[in-house]
Amino acid sequence: MKKFVIIIIIIGIVIAFWILLAFFSTDSSSAPVPNNPITINNPITSPSMIITSPSFNDGENIPAKFTCSGDPPAGDINPELQIQNVPSEASSLALIMDDPDAPSGVFTHWTAWNIDPKTKVIKEESVPPGSIEGRTDFNRTGYGGPCPPPGKPHHYRFKLYALDATLNLKSGATVNMLAAEINKHLIAKAELVGLYQR
Repeated sequence: MKKFVIIIIIIGIVIAFWILLAFFSTDSSSAPVPNNPITINNPITSPSMIITSPSFNDGENIPAKFTCSGDPPAGDINPELQIQNVPSEASSLALIMDDPDAPSGVFTHWTAWNIDPKTKVIKEESVPPGSIEGRTDFNRTGYGGPCPPPGKPHHYRFKLYALDATLNLKSGATVNMLAAEINKHLIAKAELVGLYQR
């Protein structure tokens, strides 16, 4: 009888051990993990290409409707972006929006490439015609608005790149794949920074 009780106790201990092991080996964080994008080089030439938005000025706050805090159906949509002075030799444009202040590293919110270099406006809640979007750190394609943890304001960079070629990248490519191609073809770049905090 004692042997039987001891065997039952041992089995119970083993089962409890495996349950605890499975629990602690599971990632308890629901937040997406940033991609830690590679550095993009400075262009050899730097024409005065400009990216702006009628919704906020450089260094100012991004309205809530363009963030994860916006009220549906208006929330989490991209702001209008205006583009000027694209170099005449550009064959395409690429866009990366990211947050360098994210707790786990640079967090990618939006990527798009093969944008027509003649594009003057990227309209609110739209994708440039003919362009391709990549996978963000939300693990989906398309724009994902600012969504920082409570605390200090985060900086959201809308980075525009003029390239001397169109890119052979499929939809869903990562920001690192895009950055590697940008480094091969970069002519000029421009940047717009907006702030947001919760």
